[in-house]
Amino acid sequence: MRPLAVVGNVNVDLILGPVAPWPQPGTEVMVAHDDLRVGGAAGNAALVWQAMGLPFQFAANVGADHYGNWLADAFPDHAPRWPVSPRRTTLSVGLTHPDGERTFFTTNGHLLDMTVPAVCATLDAATMGEGLLLLCGCFITDALSADYEALFDWADHYDVAIALDTGWPPQGWTQATRTETAMWLSRSRIALFNEIEATGFAGANTIEEAAKMISDGMPEGSLVVIKRGSEGAVVRDADGQLYRAIANPVEVIDTIGAGDIFNAAFLAAYARSQPLPICLQEGVNTASRAVSTWPRQMTRLDHAL
Repeated sequence: MRPLAVVGNVNVDLILGPVAPWPQPGTEVMVAHDDLRVGGAAGNAALVWQAMGLPFQFAANVGADHYGNWLADAFPDHAPRWPVSPRRTTLSVGLTHPDGERTFFTTNGHLLDMTVPAVCATLDAATMGEGLLLLCGCFITDALSADYEALFDWADHYDVAIALDTGWPPQGWTQATRTETAMWLSRSRIALFNEIEATGFAGANTIEEAAKMISDGMPEGSLVVIKRGSEGAVVRDADGQLYRAIANPVEVIDTIGAGDIFNAAFLAAYARSQPLPICLQEGVNTASRAVSTWPRQMTRLDHAL
């Protein structure tokens, strides 16, 4: 199995909902569901690999408060190597809606202090050869993403393939964010977008057009994965072949983190050299289980640990 690593944002998620309609200022709304949990794109992916019992590396940081200690306690095999920011820990409040959508309110917090030198010092490069590194939280880790060129150089030096999930840019797909993302993609081996991100970035009308346009800006032999929520997922391989996976209907509790969970399960299967259709279905099935269980289950019932 190829080595796995994840680099990016781990933070506290407070999930509340469902909320409908949007409340008026000055009012109080009672909701049926709440959850305080480890979150962030990198945190969610790490939880999946941890639940699967897989070996992996995890480069992150935490804040200097009780929430930082709480996040560190969730990853006892990794957190001792993490830097501690003097800032408060980043907190996301996610409000879920009856249609499955959600709204986030997120503080900057400790994520502002992630840096490439700290990441490289956290990772054990000697054991990452021919490995896969999931890079996520790109638009909310400003100091880290500003120095991505150095991280890509590190990955190239140690023959590590970057799997990139940018997330949605808070400022939208401006010319600046498109240019920045295009540079990142030009040095990544796997692109992991959701449907809205992919079509928005590419300015495309369909996921097929978006996948091709994204692939054209990546190194030869790269993969483009587009996550479609209840519609499943699509992957475009190095030869331009499209594979699709269908999501079976489930009763959704909340979808927050579903794409991150998909990423982890997809890459775990890919690291085991499974065929792309199986990798895709593993991602879809694992995400479907997570969004439909309470307490949340990060692996399928039939997953072979």
